Amino acid sequence: MTVAAEPVGGLGIRTARRNALVLAAAQAIVGSAAPVAISTGGLAGTWLLLEDKSLATLPVTGFNVGVALGALPAAALMRAIGRRLGFSSGALVVSIGGMLAAFALLAQSFWFFVASMLLVGCGNAFTQQYRFAATDGAPRDYQARAISVVLAGGMFAAVIGPQMVNFTTGLFRPAEFAGAFFGVSILGFVGVFVLSRLKVVDAAVAEPGEAPSAPARPLSQILVQPRFLTALLCGVGSYAMMSFVMTGAPLAIVACGHPQEIGFFGIQWHVMAMFGPSFFTGRLIARYGKERVIAAGLLALLASFGVFLSGISVWQFWLGLVLLGLGWNFGFIGATAMVADTYRPSEKGKTQGFHDLALFTTVAFSSFMSGRVFVTSGWETMNLVALPIALVCMAAIALEARRAGARLLPG
Repeated sequence: MTVAAEPVGGLGIRTARRNALVLAAAQAIVGSAAPVAISTGGLAGTWLLLEDKSLATLPVTGFNVGVALGALPAAALMRAIGRRLGFSSGALVVSIGGMLAAFALLAQSFWFFVASMLLVGCGNAFTQQYRFAATDGAPRDYQARAISVVLAGGMFAAVIGPQMVNFTTGLFRPAEFAGAFFGVSILGFVGVFVLSRLKVVDAAVAEPGEAPSAPARPLSQILVQPRFLTALLCGVGSYAMMSFVMTGAPLAIVACGHPQEIGFFGIQWHVMAMFGPSFFTGRLIARYGKERVIAAGLLALLASFGVFLSGISVWQFWLGLVLLGLGWNFGFIGATAMVADTYRPSEKGKTQGFHDLALFTTVAFSSFMSGRVFVTSGWETMNLVALPIALVCMAAIALEARRAGARLLPG
């Protein structure tokens, strides 16, 4: 069997696969910061606050605000110094943020902890762009699978993060979770070395039928495309709904009388469901199309809200969190792959940066509102609020499928 030579200015399939694996490893290591922040942020906030428990999820909001604020600077930095050095810088920021968060807990300073979580989020903004980097220079028919491979690394983060919380809880009493953030600092530093193995594309690669010198269009022209708008709505909707409900879940689990370890392991199963299907999501997209996969994700999100509304037993929390993660995986990966259809290589930096800015600004707001809605209105209301958003996204993807001549239903 002969192996095709790598195209000039681009990557062959072997190098593209190698890059995807490097980025998946970095996702597993550096990406562990996210489940640690999500599973402990609200509980640590509750411990640090003497009054106004409605602000308990503000550390998680700080993390998501950091991701939003870091999106455009991360894209700009990588345009200036390249993906490899940019991603390594992001991992170093995660490391520093984790160290500061641990010290904030030891000092029992709520606002210092929030600011430290914001810094961890800024570093995580680079992690969020691993999925886009996997498509750089990769053959068009491998791009959806490359995104899936990278996000599959998150399944290992789903084990590493919560288990690190479990094994380090109590090491620095009364600051129960300080040990977990010291661990985040170490993992971020390890990620710097993993990312040094990345092989980047130095020049934009033209797709078949596109002139190599095709000029970049204004961002406004890219944003008004119906396909981009639909992808953005479904990606933002899937992520925001997931963040809103997931952030409140550990608080609801404890409030319903279950031990906090139930919350940690519930988040672990949730994050595994977020990233585990990534091993085959790319193949599902290739076989059934982006529209059907996104629609399946939205249906899983609706099912998760139904399970949460049906009761407060441990199995209902865990099953609901698994369905919530699965819905995010299909909805978000499908939407990310759809976004990649809407821009040229020369436009990727600004389009990806704007996309993640809009995405994580909305996610930050949803995580902030999570604590307030939970305290003022309860767990059931949180799930009822998410229902119409999922239905709006479902209507949007149905319209896009019709416009593009695709089918959501078999036949």
